[in-house]
Amino acid sequence: MLDYIEENVDEQIPLETLAKMARLSPHHFCRAFRQSLGQPPGRYHGQRRVERAKTLLGQQTLSITEIGLSLGYSETSSFTAAFRRATGVTPTTFRRRMS
Repeated sequence: MLDYIEENVDEQIPLETLAKMARLSPHHFCRAFRQSLGQPPGRYHGQRRVERAKTLLGQQTLSITEIGLSLGYSETSSFTAAFRRATGVTPTTFRRRMS
């Protein structure tokens, strides 16, 4: 399950898809996932996206927009907002601090 999320981190993954893979109802899957990892599947997926973004931000050849789009965000502003919520800084600030 976690491998599937990691392999598809750049896509929206419906809860129903994950529940079906686990052969559970969405409700029971969400409860089991939260008990196992301490957070709901949607939050886990979001954190994996941010972690991938941090790695990509280290590659100076990719723009912030390219990174956001490659991770499945439809707009730079939604990527920036999600990144800031998770890290407390914008992707640009994060990149500057890396160099």
